[in-house]
Amino acid sequence: MKRGQLGKKGQTNLSFGMMFSIILIIVFITFAFYAIGKFLDIQKATKTGQFIQAFKSDVDQMWRSSQGSQAVEYALPTSIEQVCFADFNSSKKGVRQILYSDLRFVYFTDENLFFYPVGSAGGVDSAKISNIDIFEITKNENPYCITNLNGKVNLTIKKELDVKLVTITR
Repeated sequence: MKRGQLGKKGQTNLSFGMMFSIILIIVFITFAFYAIGKFLDIQKATKTGQFIQAFKSDVDQMWRSSQGSQAVEYALPTSIEQVCFADFNSSKKGVRQILYSDLRFVYFTDENLFFYPVGSAGGVDSAKISNIDIFEITKNENPYCITNLNGKVNLTIKKELDVKLVTITR
């Protein structure tokens, strides 16, 4: 064999090894970003689930009382722009009518609490909150939305004397 041919063969093997290493590095980095994204989705879903449980508890506590009003602040993922209450048994009305059709995609049976934009809560797009007067809440605006400011949602839970259900206001 000639001396020049040996050098070329060695360079080809080295180039293949380098390309294989680069491909493996790219695969590992891609997998790492995918895993981090999934972890963040789990974190969003957990935080949203905690909000739903705390909110249900506060609504039930107010529902059991004879009357009252309580201003509360809840933490939510910053990817959620608005928390909305919607009644799909009545027509859309108010300034947020455009959200009505978007929220309708995650309405299946009897949900009345929705997170906008759809998909921003890590897989938890809607929930059913018992003991709230959804007709009264959405009387003037349907959907009735509360803005999430820097991961905090402020709302007021209230119940009037001789009224069976709880209402939610901004």
